Amino acid sequence: MTQLPNFITLLRMAGSLGLLLCDVTGVVYWIIYGLCGISDIVDGWLARKLKCVTKTGALLDSLADLCFVACCAWTLLPILELPQWLWLWAGVIVAIKIINQLSALVMYGRCSFPHTLANKATGFLLFIAVPMTFFTIIPITIVASVATFAAIQEGHFIRTNKIKHLN
Repeated sequence: MTQLPNFITLLRMAGSLGLLLCDVTGVVYWIIYGLCGISDIVDGWLARKLKCVTKTGALLDSLADLCFVACCAWTLLPILELPQWLWLWAGVIVAIKIINQLSALVMYGRCSFPHTLANKATGFLLFIAVPMTFFTIIPITIVASVATFAAIQEGHFIRTNKIKHLN
């Protein structure tokens, strides 16, 4: 029973990869998308409820999040008509996150994926904003604002060693 949260996380990774095989305009894509989003909430909640939170589970969760975002980006970005300034903003966020990981590697010899409240808020907002982006860019602009703050905060936490699992 203690491996159930990790199993759910692995299912999210498999579902994310399954998105690559689906038609973005089809119902199956959006069902898998929804299940992946729900599983992201359930796995962490279940790990805390069952008192089986582990470093491995946290890392697996971060990798599943990255896989989900990458698969969604691969399938959705070619059909979304986003303005150039939003692409540039996304590039800045990615650059900050890469610098954060390089900082963690240099300072601690490993990557760090802090599960901060701002990162969680970014993930949740991104999950609900993506479908709305077909109609307006306002929700994704809000996500970009929160994601920028989260990336800067993450870097601060990494560089000041204020993350429990780095101590």
